[in-house]
Amino acid sequence: MKNISMIAAVGKNLELGRGNDLIWHFKEDMKFFREQTMGKPIVMGYNTLISLPKLLPGRLHIVLSSKNLNLGDGVVVVHSMDELLEEVMKYPEVMVIGGASIYKQMIDYSDKMYLTEIDDEAFADVYFPSFNKNEWDCSLISEHIDNDIKFNHVLYKRKGS
Repeated sequence: MKNISMIAAVGKNLELGRGNDLIWHFKEDMKFFREQTMGKPIVMGYNTLISLPKLLPGRLHIVLSSKNLNLGDGVVVVHSMDELLEEVMKYPEVMVIGGASIYKQMIDYSDKMYLTEIDDEAFADVYFPSFNKNEWDCSLISEHIDNDIKFNHVLYKRKGS
């Protein structure tokens, strides 16, 4: 689908996080996340929602959850993939922000991925789904070093989209 983008920070082995938290915290990456998601609906699972310190300003939160939640203004709760896909079609672009199971369910629907590729390995309990890089065009957005750890912001666009 032309309006579904994913954004994630991943280690060398596609590590995403552990203990419902990110492994790496880089100021430049947080800025990149904010710039890419600001003004766009963000799609997430319930665990990702509760990992946030608060609702992120300037973004509608779309949460896929089996729970019946009433989270107030700024949050839309959907209970199935069909309902989620119907909801995201209302917007020019949505950003999938996690967690691992949402990425896995949404990767086949996505036509863009904004990945922070971190040149480091770490113990993780959740991983970004593997994907065939031959099915994507890749372009480097920016390169950074923080605490002697190199990371790149990379845009993957699905070939033919």
